[in-house]
Amino acid sequence: MVKNLFMLSLGCPKNLVDSELMLGTLLKSGYAVCEDPENAELIIVNTCGFIKSAVQEAIDEILQLSKLKERCPAPILVVTGCLVQRYGNDLKKALPEVDLFVGTDGFIDLPLKLSALTHSPQTKINLAESPSFLMDSSLDRRVSTPAHRAYLKISEGCSNNCSYCLIPSLRGRLRSRSLDDLIAEAKQLEKLGVKELTLVGQDVTAYGVDLGKNGPRLPKLLAELLRHTNIPWLRMLYLYPNRISQELLETIAINPRLLPYFDIPLQHVNDRILRLMNRPYKQKDVCKLLRNIKKVIPQAAIRSTFIVGFPGEGDEDIAELEGFLREFKLNHVGVFAYSNEDGCAAADLPDHCGEELKEARRQRIMALQKEISWQQNKMRIGRVEKVLVEGLSKETDLLLEGRSRCQAPEIDGCVYINSGSCRPGDIVDLRITAAHPYDLVGEVVD
Repeated sequence: MVKNLFMLSLGCPKNLVDSELMLGTLLKSGYAVCEDPENAELIIVNTCGFIKSAVQEAIDEILQLSKLKERCPAPILVVTGCLVQRYGNDLKKALPEVDLFVGTDGFIDLPLKLSALTHSPQTKINLAESPSFLMDSSLDRRVSTPAHRAYLKISEGCSNNCSYCLIPSLRGRLRSRSLDDLIAEAKQLEKLGVKELTLVGQDVTAYGVDLGKNGPRLPKLLAELLRHTNIPWLRMLYLYPNRISQELLETIAINPRLLPYFDIPLQHVNDRILRLMNRPYKQKDVCKLLRNIKKVIPQAAIRSTFIVGFPGEGDEDIAELEGFLREFKLNHVGVFAYSNEDGCAAADLPDHCGEELKEARRQRIMALQKEISWQQNKMRIGRVEKVLVEGLSKETDLLLEGRSRCQAPEIDGCVYINSGSCRPGDIVDLRITAAHPYDLVGEVVD
């Protein structure tokens, strides 16, 4: 008998791939996806537990969905992912409504765990002390993104040990997938009609570092993806600054299918703060890198994230960041208030900032970047750009929307299409006719 399954996936694209693997194995076991949790016999929440706000979001969603257990028959409620890996047995006490907890390992045999639960209906928790799971192309995966785009998770875990980050403890050390396996999965996704394939990992530029001195690296992976597939857009997220090599830049420069989009989480530009964050570069290295990117790829779009309110940060450090942004005029910037997380080295640093001060600094940087982004977008008016059509606009059914090569899905703004004929999944030439701080407007060029 088919059972209805509702899944809520929280957090980043890397987490979404895990959710898709869970969906694949459950569908193969006889479950069917439903859009309304009211109709579900199995509810799964795949969580993020990276920072306090993500933890709170996950708990709120779990408590909201747990109310459905008051009905008869009650659905099985499963919580998976980073939240479980972080808090372990404490969750079992805090959330007695949950039937099964699974960390960042062990979710791939969820059907077996659910079967065991039906024979022994007491709350169970499954945790690996040192996460070691690494997906491969033979696993069943139900892609949940629109048919024209998908994510390719090239590695798991991280070995960078930034002082504010829990990822190594939640996801384990860096583990890269084999080159052949990644090519095999890319081919599978191409057969599904994918037009944009986005490579993701905790640090995409670290790909292959763990595979030995003569193992593959990111430029080799990109070359093989170009050789073995015809997917028109290949994008990368999460590029670590000091691993963006000249070889990588030149590979992107000569291959138009490799999008000139650089997602580089810089986190700060003050040398003292960077040292406290355990980031192995200085501001001069960042400046040299950004100038070199623009020299090799003049049309490059650069996105970054910054953390403000880090322990010991002063107002002069924020002014330094403002000066950096005014000079380099990045296309996209995300700003986050520092979140003090137990278990991170930064938690033991002195001179923590108050929450109001953190938020004031965040808003200060975002206000500056809003003006910079708007000026950058206005320079694009009149240009003809390639745009991947997503479908009806989220704002109004009267418009279509898409994304240019400089806009990553679910992260950056979009291009509203107010004239011309096109369908979701089409890559069209669009003339930009208007600009807003984060979005553009354009018309299809016949």
